[in-house]
Amino acid sequence: MGDWICVISLLIVILRFFKAENDSTCEMYGSPEVSLLSKEGDIIIGGAFSIYSQISMINLREFRFVQTMIFAIEEINNSSDLLPNVSVGYRIFDSCGSTLPSTRAVMGLMNGEENSWRKNCSSVHISHFATCACLSNRKEYPSFFRTIPSDYYQSRALAKLVKHFGWTWVGAVRSDNDYGNNGMATFIEAASQEGICVEYSESISRTGSRENVERVVRVIRRGTAGVLVAFLAQGEMDVLLEEVLTQNLTGLQWVGSESWITANYLAEKRYAGILTGSLGFAIRKAKIRGLREFLLKVNPSQEPQSDLLREFWETTFGCSFRSGTPGTKLCSGFERLQDADNAFTDVSELRISNNVYKAVYAVAHAFHGLLKCGPSGDSNCLPGFRQAIIKGKPIYSAGCSQCPSEYWSNVDHSKCVPKVIEFLSYGETMGALLTAFSLCGASLTLVVLCVFFRFRHTPLVKASNSELSFLLLFSLTLCFLCSLAFIGRPTEWSCMLRHTAFGVAFALCISCILAKTITVVMAFKAKRPANTFPQCSAPLQRTSVIGCTLIQVFICVVWLVFAPPFPHKNTVYASEKIILECFLGSPVAFWVVMAYIGFLALLCFILAFLGRKLPDNFNEAKFITFSMLIFSAVWLTFIPAYVSSPGKFTVAVEIFAILASSFGLLFCIFAPKCYILLLKPERNTKKHLMGRNQSKTQ
Repeated sequence: MGDWICVISLLIVILRFFKAENDSTCEMYGSPEVSLLSKEGDIIIGGAFSIYSQISMINLREFRFVQTMIFAIEEINNSSDLLPNVSVGYRIFDSCGSTLPSTRAVMGLMNGEENSWRKNCSSVHISHFATCACLSNRKEYPSFFRTIPSDYYQSRALAKLVKHFGWTWVGAVRSDNDYGNNGMATFIEAASQEGICVEYSESISRTGSRENVERVVRVIRRGTAGVLVAFLAQGEMDVLLEEVLTQNLTGLQWVGSESWITANYLAEKRYAGILTGSLGFAIRKAKIRGLREFLLKVNPSQEPQSDLLREFWETTFGCSFRSGTPGTKLCSGFERLQDADNAFTDVSELRISNNVYKAVYAVAHAFHGLLKCGPSGDSNCLPGFRQAIIKGKPIYSAGCSQCPSEYWSNVDHSKCVPKVIEFLSYGETMGALLTAFSLCGASLTLVVLCVFFRFRHTPLVKASNSELSFLLLFSLTLCFLCSLAFIGRPTEWSCMLRHTAFGVAFALCISCILAKTITVVMAFKAKRPANTFPQCSAPLQRTSVIGCTLIQVFICVVWLVFAPPFPHKNTVYASEKIILECFLGSPVAFWVVMAYIGFLALLCFILAFLGRKLPDNFNEAKFITFSMLIFSAVWLTFIPAYVSSPGKFTVAVEIFAILASSFGLLFCIFAPKCYILLLKPERNTKKHLMGRNQSKTQ
């Protein structure tokens, strides 16, 4: 760890987002970039406090915060469990309670002295006292954290407190900075929801003009509201109270923000006539074991070169280390802090100090976890994780961050990239081949249709029931073409078209075959004269085809109305890619469509099987039987393959089943007829079609 020195900006220096102003005290004690107290270590934690926020002297309360930070660091250095074999140092800066010096102090913490800080990890701030709700905006302040609640909650709680006491007509005064303006805006919004009316809302600044403060107090005096909600930082509260005393403004019920409501100095007799009975919410207090003993050991001899320690000592004991100071005794350095009674030694209500204590330990635990896992850049990340700073987390917590659900890590795990979206497209080999087979099947079916139309007056075509043959060829063309709806990026319309078009097309196709089968069987089984059967069979054929198809249409319409298929991004099956698929909407409806086609196919098979012994030269039932056997084999194989196929292969399996069954029907039923029509015209005669067996029977 010796050559890995890292600086962390621990405590935010813009404590209340004050507007920029000059501070004579900061100028007096030097540049804010120069640390007032420091200690070297493998890890250096920087701290910024409003040590000289008052014009004339050191702020003892803020100095207690400083020593609390040092106390926590010493505890960590003496611990064998937290950061073992790692020394923690510190650098303390003065923010002066002002924006400009605060910014300069932050830059001092972040940039440091290049010759001594070999690695800079500081761009993160943990605040012990910044409550402005505006700092919760992660887009604007991604590296800001705090150990104190946001004013968003305090402002709303103040509104409920006022409502609890039945005060519905109040006045309001606030600090003219982000702390006061944001806090009061939230309070007014919450108050209106609670039925509370705000008579006036005024703002003051501790660096503003005296005339403005006088005007605000006159507004409060002239107001009719007996309750005053004061969302003020201590600096503005001090300025306001002085003017309130000057104008002798009394009789108000004060409701205050946490910034001043627990300040001990406001409980003095001087303010009793004004603030007695004030209400507000306090920051949670705690006890820090060993802190008082540590504070009482603070002495200028610890760092003889420190002007800060010397001034603290002089302020506490009213003495001076410089001889010859008029009216001031000489400090010996052996005075006892046990005898002092001030804001530094008072540990009865540790509120902000506890936040400082927790902030130091938060950094220590983060470093402990980081060092336990190894340096950030060396972490061996799992697939789907990247080496990067997690947004909203400290930079020194950089490690393996899981990618969002639609992203995946690149090869070297340096960043998250969009997952590959997988679907069966026309551009890939499998999609192109299936498209080609689909178009080929549709084209071949149209060729057969043309052949049948060319020979429509021949005995073979007439005997094959030309009307049903043309309708069957048309439905087979639709079956081939409907497979194209399964290829390409799934959309809302294509998903709804896929299975419904397939279901209706195949229902029409099998209905035609069923009608042909019934016609063939009835023609050869009928005992009435042959010339009377065709007259009554045609309406029956049309009715059966239309009826069987409309049942499937009704099923599909119900499906589309109540639970239509829709495009779905499947990120569960494969973690490294997104499978874009059509979710069925209602799996029950899908399997009902499939079951109905299977039911029609089963009827065709049974009837065709019954007609298998018809005259050999006209045994269309035999060809239909073969076609149904192939059809059934394809779709019975499809079910397990469909269920077990991953990703785009699920769609490919369904397309294959559609094409295979369509080709099977086309070849089994129409190939023998085309063979006779085109290559054996001598067999395309009525005498040949009737055959010897039929002649003998007649």
